[in-house]
Amino acid sequence: METSNTSTSTPGAKALLRGTVAALAISSSLAFVAPSSHPLRSTAVAASRVTRQRAVAVEPPAAAPATKDAKPDWEADFRRRQASNELMHVYPDKVEVITSLEPMVEGMLTKLLLPTGEKAWQPQDFVPDLTKEGWEEEVKEFREKAATLPDETLVVLVGDMVTEEALPTYQTLLNTFEGVDDPTGTSPSAWCKWTRGWTSEENRHGDLLNRYLYLTGRVDMRSVECTIQHLISSGFNPKIKKDPYKGFVYTSFQERATKISHQNVARLANNAGDGNLGLICSKIAGDESRHEKAYQAIFKEILNRDPEGGLKSFYELMTDQITMPAVMMTDGHDPDLFEHFSITAQKLGVYTAVDYANILDHLVEIWDIEHIGGLSGEGARYQEKLCKLGPRYLKLAEMSLDRVKKMPKTPYSWIHGRMA
Repeated sequence: METSNTSTSTPGAKALLRGTVAALAISSSLAFVAPSSHPLRSTAVAASRVTRQRAVAVEPPAAAPATKDAKPDWEADFRRRQASNELMHVYPDKVEVITSLEPMVEGMLTKLLLPTGEKAWQPQDFVPDLTKEGWEEEVKEFREKAATLPDETLVVLVGDMVTEEALPTYQTLLNTFEGVDDPTGTSPSAWCKWTRGWTSEENRHGDLLNRYLYLTGRVDMRSVECTIQHLISSGFNPKIKKDPYKGFVYTSFQERATKISHQNVARLANNAGDGNLGLICSKIAGDESRHEKAYQAIFKEILNRDPEGGLKSFYELMTDQITMPAVMMTDGHDPDLFEHFSITAQKLGVYTAVDYANILDHLVEIWDIEHIGGLSGEGARYQEKLCKLGPRYLKLAEMSLDRVKKMPKTPYSWIHGRMA
């Protein structure tokens, strides 16, 4: 259900239920600076509003005078035009703020992304090596542990894996955030290096879960693969509309949701006796935790520099409701596969409507929304509404849990038509 951006009504319980699924901190210590006293907000951002009136359409920049040995620096010219607002942006004020955050993001590249290559963990580290002598016995033991998992846990694990495998969609989404986009595919800007580094880490998650599920011999891998292809082909619309502020609220929320989901699957796996899966999901959750810290720190700094704009984007995205990445999921047979998957996840306590409400409360708390000062009347209204949203969602979520538990089981093609 979509609501008006300025609506004060509480979304219905059914809509809240549909908005939850197994998905898929560093808190900036900088003190709040009131809009009137912050030089970026009072001068540069204000000036960009004037520049907007004479912005020109995006087009390939004119090539610099070429020499025999030199090539035009398209990337440098693009960044120059972006910084001077010569490009047509939907949110020029926000691009100004995002551009100013590049030094902060540069620092995150080494603090919150791990080294790549030989020093990084890889999916092969957690599954039997079929090139080694005695691999047959290792696979046998691996499958014996996986045989202890209930079908419901397998279903949620498949749903999590399918969501992770749709990574091309998520990198595409990041490149729609104004000021963060990569115009060449190899841009040296901090934002673009972060996006590529984040993608390289996330890529391991789907690969590892896919490999695990294949080795268990317990799921219909062709049906799973069809689901992945359908999801990537369908895409999804998180209602961000190129707004980088909404984008970083969304990623802050989604990384935490994914972490919670993987942690809970790890708990279920360990309880069932499959320590291999428990270790795998815990490792993936560790990546999600680092990514969550990064995105939350970015939006915290956005609020420091542009509190009015940040609060407005935060409120609008939450009243539109978070669109889960796998909302378009289908295996080609079940048109309501995402909803069925969501219900199974809630029954197991992997990711529930209560988690959705708690994540919202967590973001309001970690960004210290209640104590942001120096706001206009409109900003103060967004602030007040945001502080009340979490408790409202929580009441609806708690009421929905009993209904969810009573819902009937569903046949899943992923587990050869068995009910879960």
